[in-house]
Amino acid sequence: MRFFLSFLFVGSAIIVAATVVMLVVLLMNTKGRRSLVLALRSLRLHKVRAALSVSGIIISTTALISSMAFSEGSMQEALDDIKRLGATNLIVRSVKPADEVSTQTRSFVARYGITQEDYDLFATIPTVVRMVPMRIFPKPVYSDKVYRKGGEFGNDMWNARIVATTPQYQDINKIELTAGRFLVDEDSTERGNVCVLGSNTAAKLFPYENPIDQTILIDKFSYTVIGVAAERQSSAGSGGSQAAEDFNSDVYIPLGTAEGRFGKTVFLRQSGSRSGEQVEYSQVTLTVSDNDEVRPTGEAIKTILDRHQRKDTELTVPLETLELAERAKDRFLMLVGLIALISLLVGGIGIMNIMLATVTERTREIGVRRALGAKRRDITMQFLIEAIVQTTVGALVGVCLALTIIFVVPWCAKLFDAKMPAQLHNLSIVLAMASAIGVGVLFGWYPAYRAAMLDPIEALRHE
Repeated sequence: MRFFLSFLFVGSAIIVAATVVMLVVLLMNTKGRRSLVLALRSLRLHKVRAALSVSGIIISTTALISSMAFSEGSMQEALDDIKRLGATNLIVRSVKPADEVSTQTRSFVARYGITQEDYDLFATIPTVVRMVPMRIFPKPVYSDKVYRKGGEFGNDMWNARIVATTPQYQDINKIELTAGRFLVDEDSTERGNVCVLGSNTAAKLFPYENPIDQTILIDKFSYTVIGVAAERQSSAGSGGSQAAEDFNSDVYIPLGTAEGRFGKTVFLRQSGSRSGEQVEYSQVTLTVSDNDEVRPTGEAIKTILDRHQRKDTELTVPLETLELAERAKDRFLMLVGLIALISLLVGGIGIMNIMLATVTERTREIGVRRALGAKRRDITMQFLIEAIVQTTVGALVGVCLALTIIFVVPWCAKLFDAKMPAQLHNLSIVLAMASAIGVGVLFGWYPAYRAAMLDPIEALRHE
């Protein structure tokens, strides 16, 4: 697919370059300049007809470039979500099995997911250079000031996602801070009561003051805020097993602190019911030494996970997901481009129709030129140049109009809190210009040939 797109780009660039060279040769040659001037003069004398004939080319070129730009922008956003996971990372998640619903009614506590034994076996894989364990669970979070003043939490309670992890989490997920610091190794070994707040959590609990050094409550345990994460876009959940994540509602605490405060079992309250889950690790992100080792390492991890009697884990390989998404993007762009090229051909048919009518209308003029010594190739060149000039001018206008749409529409969308990402695709511009020139040659040749083949005597008799 990549080779085909590269071939298409190079071929289109050659066509455009050849057209520029041909134009230079025409301008250097006296007869060529005369033919070009006659073609432009004819178009200037019939402005409305010329405008109508190129309108199809303008619309088609605009549609080709703008549709590919908006498609590229939308799909690139999904690709960026996958790239944030890291091409050399492997993500293992704990997944609650379907049969756990009936089991939970009997045992009250659901036990599933990645175990400490799994984690220790992961560490024995020689190609794994880093492991970031996480325990993730929802918990209501309160500002300590609200708790002490009101006694009842009211509207200041925030349903956060508690993420117990290690300092490497910041590097893995590209977490940026607006204030304070992230977790360090000492926080976990000393089981410190410290936390880092996501942007939404900080804004909700401390809307009018600096959250740093303030205190929040999780299950009535106090945690000192040491950092605030910058706002970031939620992941789109693209990819088969990649779950969407809202980092802005997170509260990050040391993994050692979570083990001391919550133990192995976390109790959840939902709609008046109370249930427990025993998940030793919600997720483990493993970094592999090299891209070539990603798939073999993935197979080794699958072997370890296959020891589970139930399917309560899943493995995500961002590299494979990224490659699949990129191939899907290329196929989609080709489909969009093909549809736009078909509309260019329709525009070319319109130009051929107008050119054939022009040949009939100018039959006497052709006869006069032939009688005065013009050769058939001169007549062919004049009408062919007219067709190419029309399609080229239409393509240039379409490119300008498409660029305006690409840069103005996303800006206008932001004014209405909407999002329309667009990313200019260089191939679309070159392809549009080359296709327009090709359409001019293809659909201008027959009318030019027909004009050149007219009998001079019969042409002079034409009224």
